[in-house]
Amino acid sequence: MQLGWTPSAAPHPFAGSATLDEWLMAAEYIMAGGNSKVILCERGVRTFADHTRNTLDLSIIPPVKKVCHLPILVDPSHGTGHRDYVIPMSLAALAAGADGLIVEIHPDPPTAMSDGQQSLDYPQFTSLLEQLRKLATVIGRRVN
Repeated sequence: MQLGWTPSAAPHPFAGSATLDEWLMAAEYIMAGGNSKVILCERGVRTFADHTRNTLDLSIIPPVKKVCHLPILVDPSHGTGHRDYVIPMSLAALAAGADGLIVEIHPDPPTAMSDGQQSLDYPQFTSLLEQLRKLATVIGRRVN
């Protein structure tokens, strides 16, 4: 309940085994504690797939947007665990209706002390932003 007491935004990651209703009720619990700055975050669910760390469940975005007022972010870095998948999954998240992204970047990912395998370098991040802006224009959205 301490997240309810903090004046800061409280990112609330989707628990890999929770239903949509359980996830939203957990967010409601935080808000009931006094913090209305809750942000939902999809970071992937654990499945039997072994090609990624988690399975990034972008199908959760439309129903969340339909039944809930809270913003939803997607973390393709942790959600996939692989740098090569971050850009495509980021584009898919935008198309699915995500309100934002959490993307790990590092000037030299192979030398990062942690999570280098899922971090974009600066040129890759610049490319991601360019691709997001192009896609946003096509689907009638805006990237800030």
